[in-house]
Amino acid sequence: MNPALRKLFALAEQPSRRIVGLMSGTSLDGLDVALCRCTGHGATLDVVLEHFATVPYEAEFQQRLRAISQPTVQLQEVVLLHAEVARRNAATVLACLAQWGVAPAEVDVLASHGQTIWHAPRHQHRRAEFGHHATLQIGDGDHLAHLTGIVTLSDFRQKHVADGGEGAPLAPFADELLFRQPGINRLLLNLGGIANFTFLPADGGPAQATDTGPANTLLDHVVRQHYPDKSYDAGGYLAAQGHVHAGLLAALLSHPFFAQGFPKTTGPELFSPTYLKSSQAKTSTTSLPAPDLLATLVELTAAAVAQAAQHYLGPQPAAEILISGGGAHNATLLAALARHLPTARLLSTAKASVPPDAKEAILFAVLANETLAGNPALSLGKISLP
Repeated sequence: MNPALRKLFALAEQPSRRIVGLMSGTSLDGLDVALCRCTGHGATLDVVLEHFATVPYEAEFQQRLRAISQPTVQLQEVVLLHAEVARRNAATVLACLAQWGVAPAEVDVLASHGQTIWHAPRHQHRRAEFGHHATLQIGDGDHLAHLTGIVTLSDFRQKHVADGGEGAPLAPFADELLFRQPGINRLLLNLGGIANFTFLPADGGPAQATDTGPANTLLDHVVRQHYPDKSYDAGGYLAAQGHVHAGLLAALLSHPFFAQGFPKTTGPELFSPTYLKSSQAKTSTTSLPAPDLLATLVELTAAAVAQAAQHYLGPQPAAEILISGGGAHNATLLAALARHLPTARLLSTAKASVPPDAKEAILFAVLANETLAGNPALSLGKISLP
């Protein structure tokens, strides 16, 4: 037998695995690196976060990624960045491991989400000749495996699409294992570039998940546009100085996405600067002060999350909402959510021993663990050997 395949089988049979989860979301701010010890699988799974780091992308690299996340792109740029993202991520992994005093040979698996550059569910592409959903993440797994010497699982979303799903959200598969609490309705709310959540019913019913709309993707865009020395609104300080513009908020909420049934997925392809600019043009708010614009976008995110939460939980939800992602640090956004969902308890995922910044990277480590050792029904990702 090929020695690499023999090693792969041995990994699947080990009682525990050390897995590095890698996540970079639609905000394009950097790479989350989580070194996890995963023991067991499925209902017996125990996850210990050994080390975590977020390594920011340079401004020039962020701009290159934004440039290819557009309807019209240079195909050569996509091809080159497919390899470049992986090579940069491999270098980041090796640097983090060196800083943590962990040799690459002591890591069993890399689990890489990759970088989403386009998400195209049917309701979004509306192309009659294509009856399926589609999504694309770049950052080739073979490059990662070869450059780090570590077995790599990547491209997790394609199996979900192949099975008729939209490729997102994938979080429910791992949220079920990490956060289920009998007798408690829980929403696992991730406030990344796009807001999404997993609903775990108190009665043990199946996990349900949906995207709700934009979160940091538009907020960060406005900050970059109006405050060249900043890349995001730290703590929601700028938004807190503004006032919600009711007319602009109504125009933003009139987008057909918010009238669609649940579950649904979306991305910055839909909730782009063009969407915002069009809504401002309709409401004569193109000169709206930046703090007012940020305050209105915060209200948009909170209103959309509340609409989705109330769909699953009822109008007066008595639930724990465990929050993760960059938006978990935006006090103005959290206050808006509390206003819209006054009967829910808003908490950090840290309550369940999962740091909010590390949650998404941990989830992909869990998905890789389940693919290797768990239920064959939860088999996501392509395997690249070193």
